[in-house]
Amino acid sequence: MPARQPLVSIIVPVYNAQRYLPYCIESITGQTYPNLEIILVDDGSTDDSPRICDSYAVKDDRIVVIHQTNGGIAKAQNAGLDAARGEFIAFADNDDMLDSRNIEILLHALESTGASMSKGRWAQFGVSSLDDVAERIGLGVESPQTVTVFRNPLRAYQSVFCKSLRLLLDSLGRHGEARYFNEANWCRLYRRELWDGVRFPEGMYAQDVMVAGELYSRMDAVVDVDAVLYHWLQSGGSVTHSQRSLGFYHDNVMAGLTNFDHAMANGITPARSYYTMTEQLREAEQTYAGKHGTALLDADRDQVRKAIARLTPFQRLRCRTLATVRYAEKLVYDRRVKSMR
Repeated sequence: MPARQPLVSIIVPVYNAQRYLPYCIESITGQTYPNLEIILVDDGSTDDSPRICDSYAVKDDRIVVIHQTNGGIAKAQNAGLDAARGEFIAFADNDDMLDSRNIEILLHALESTGASMSKGRWAQFGVSSLDDVAERIGLGVESPQTVTVFRNPLRAYQSVFCKSLRLLLDSLGRHGEARYFNEANWCRLYRRELWDGVRFPEGMYAQDVMVAGELYSRMDAVVDVDAVLYHWLQSGGSVTHSQRSLGFYHDNVMAGLTNFDHAMANGITPARSYYTMTEQLREAEQTYAGKHGTALLDADRDQVRKAIARLTPFQRLRCRTLATVRYAEKLVYDRRVKSMR
């Protein structure tokens, strides 16, 4: 535990999560690192979530509750960022749980290495395991044996996203798993200044993907901690698993294109963004092709085609190969993980 204890702000967007919210909040208030500002942003919930937030705030003066009209997760995250006073910023989803040593370990890794962001590993679980996970995280993980610092996180984000590739890199001593991270903002600890002038685009899906490229290009180095510090609930009702409107696909394609452009401007082959936009376009075409009112789909298809045309033949081959591998992995993931109960 560092002698100096800087304030860490943890932002939790809350919407209609009454069943899971107490588990989430208690996993945060139970952190071994005490100097926290816990910001619960109630985004116009219509269930008992607002009362739950307020009741915890009465019991713990580290909790700040913001009630706002419903505007979506980006609006809630932005409200939390605007209110945060901490030197460091963390996020959590309202139905997930943090290991009790999450902040302690991530902060130590960040401060001891001077990295811009620290990240841990995560594990998925089903609703039937709520109580078991809650009990286990209270014990706290053992101190990690391996901590890995890597530079150019934007390049790692765009290239090391296939599980098969990560396993191969690990076998060659190239720290593949350590260099992997996605667009989710949880299980990370950020230096506050990374968010200066950066906010999530409101009113759209894939808000985290939209800011990923900008955030990672601001980072000098990232430190990975080889310990499971976050537990991600797999729920069939979540947006990630259930939302499949045409607008959902369009926003994901736009987010992929935004990061595609950002990577190209920085001289990096945008392999992950290629996968994001082509896979989301493929799913949209399978769902909406031939239906009335798909001009948006036609426009997205045209923009993706123009973006791919900017790639060199070698870049195109690399992107297509990694996308094919990742798509095969996704089929396995959907079958094994998203069906958790």
